[in-house]
Amino acid sequence: MVPIITLISDWGLKDHYAAAVKGVILSQLPSANIIDISHEVKKFDILEASFILRNCYFSFPQGTIHIIAVNTEATISEPHTIVVYKGHFFIGADNGIFSLLFEDKPDLIIELSLIQDTDYFTFSERDVFIKAAVMIANGSKVEELGIKRDHLNHKMTLKPIIDTSTIKGTVIYIDSYENVFVNITEKIFKECGKGRQFTINFRDDEISNISKSYADVLGGDIAAIFSTTGFLEITQNLGNASEMLNLKLGDPVRVYFIDK
Repeated sequence: MVPIITLISDWGLKDHYAAAVKGVILSQLPSANIIDISHEVKKFDILEASFILRNCYFSFPQGTIHIIAVNTEATISEPHTIVVYKGHFFIGADNGIFSLLFEDKPDLIIELSLIQDTDYFTFSERDVFIKAAVMIANGSKVEELGIKRDHLNHKMTLKPIIDTSTIKGTVIYIDSYENVFVNITEKIFKECGKGRQFTINFRDDEISNISKSYADVLGGDIAAIFSTTGFLEITQNLGNASEMLNLKLGDPVRVYFIDK
């Protein structure tokens, strides 16, 4: 099987970082299939990186190695780590991002103890993560790469506040189309709503129905859908919802259910 290695980073596309990492991977593992997930994560933003990665990693075959190149500085409390989860390998710094990625406890957590091949400590992705990825791809057991741990650093995330007739949510992500994602899942919405009528309120606007697709409304109109991410999404057909509605990360979105 051709080894698949994905990259997600905050490097952007201007500099040499992505090319250098890909070059080293191909020098050590010429058969590697390198997939760019994104290099446009906001600088040091593990919340954004986790949202992007958690919504696509499962589309790759088991055995895929995911290199997380966001905020990778290692410390005693946030070491470089490999996490095995549902047949996938994730390599990054344990700065809280792993706890944001997974719903369940990982299958294995290994604190990396590999000695890097350079004297520079500012490019962990090239000098440590690739070394681990190549060893995994070549058949090394993950347990041979470091010390087993039983926990990960936990990063608190905003959870919706729920009562019998209201869900108080928050904008957690805005994509390049300026679609707005809210931390209210379809499961939570249905469990709380129990089939009742509702209004979704944000800023000075409201929506009172859930659409199935963007095209369910006319061009320029606002809609609410449950996207493939599982989260409530506020969108403008053929437009830019975030800009039009002045919705930003952290803004409140409320769902009010109406008792008949």
